[in-house]
Amino acid sequence: MKNIFLLNGAKEFGNSKAKLNLTLHECALHTLKDLNLNVEQTHIDKAYDISEEINKFLKADAVIYQMPTWRMGEPWIVKKYIDEVFTAGHGKFYANDGRSYENPTKNYGKGGLLQGKKYMFSLTWNAPIEAFNDKNEFFEGKGVDMVYWHLHKAHEFIGMKALPTFICNDVVKNPQIKNYLQAYTNHLKKIFA
Repeated sequence: MKNIFLLNGAKEFGNSKAKLNLTLHECALHTLKDLNLNVEQTHIDKAYDISEEINKFLKADAVIYQMPTWRMGEPWIVKKYIDEVFTAGHGKFYANDGRSYENPTKNYGKGGLLQGKKYMFSLTWNAPIEAFNDKNEFFEGKGVDMVYWHLHKAHEFIGMKALPTFICNDVVKNPQIKNYLQAYTNHLKKIFA
């Protein structure tokens, strides 16, 4: 993978100043450039041109989403971005929904055109890791990717495959910024070096 597209979903909202997600985005930018990769980026909240975003996806070998988690999912600006860009990408991201008129009940979600491309989620959560991994806690041991299943499926629909998700936990009640940055750097190097 040589071409990486960083999508920054940070947004100032409520009591969040978006500093951690901005910092993680910058960490990824510098780490990937240090690995001699070509990096393009978009900060969703600072406006974007849909046709340019389509081209960034088409050029990228991998797309990395940096975003906070709000109410068990992505911020609304990230959902809006995906809705706008993926819809406008019809014919480039996906040919159709994968089904045929001869057999309309089979192969839904198999019409993606972005085969061979990858995506990754880098997430920030106030929840501790135990909330995801302990079957007696809130997410019943099902992990963070279960919470983002809909986004995984949205990317599978266009033909992309997931890279391992990165997560920063306890970011409000017990922030460990230095540890997050080191762990993220290691995560990126493991995948992209």
